[in-house]
Amino acid sequence: MALTGVRDISTINTPPEERLPIVTHVGPYSPRLARQAILRELERGGQVFFVHNRVQTIGAMRNHLEKLVPEARITIAHGQMAEHELSERMRQFTAGEVDVLLSTSIIESGLDIPNANTLIVDRADTFGLAQLYQLRGRVGRGAQRAYTYFFRHNKRPPTLEGRARLETIAENTQLGAGYSIAMRDLEIRGTGDILGTRQHGHIAAVGFHLYTRLLSDAVHRLRGGATSRSRRQITALAAELPPPSASTCP
Repeated sequence: MALTGVRDISTINTPPEERLPIVTHVGPYSPRLARQAILRELERGGQVFFVHNRVQTIGAMRNHLEKLVPEARITIAHGQMAEHELSERMRQFTAGEVDVLLSTSIIESGLDIPNANTLIVDRADTFGLAQLYQLRGRVGRGAQRAYTYFFRHNKRPPTLEGRARLETIAENTQLGAGYSIAMRDLEIRGTGDILGTRQHGHIAAVGFHLYTRLLSDAVHRLRGGATSRSRRQITALAAELPPPSASTCP
């Protein structure tokens, strides 16, 4: 609605004082790089988020990390745990009693832990672009330089959309990049059911560009502005469109 003039849009581009851009790495999973990232964070007294978004195999990932980085204290957190147990583990991490929080994507919003400044995401190509952006926002919330590692499978290539999402998150590392990422997300996924890839009925016949033109004219009329074409021109233009087929009608 903002892009077609129905709603106004404003952006806040000024970051908090002392906030630094997050260094972002995208690539196939590398145990050596994961170990280096965790040890570097521990050496400066920080903590690490490690996101593995599969509850069924999160225990196996913990075993892998314990062998990979025996120096680190690791705990697990996910949404299927009992409430009191999950609360206790988050308390331990917040209090600095745990070095690495191995969790699912439940950490993607609402957490503000300035001492956690390294994020590692396993199979990042399976996450949505908004999820990746929110996850990256869990680190770098203080004055420390933060690091994020978005790993994909080291043998199976990502889908075309998965690759596009990773390329977008890697290219937009500057502070205030949320708007650019949101616009790219619209291009990748389409703007919902009406204007996206699942167009149907009259919307499919009209098409995205003509739809936005008609909508823009209607907005101008309601606001009392001058329209780019008269109602008669719009009616004539719409009459030239082919009728929707029976298979595309909702």
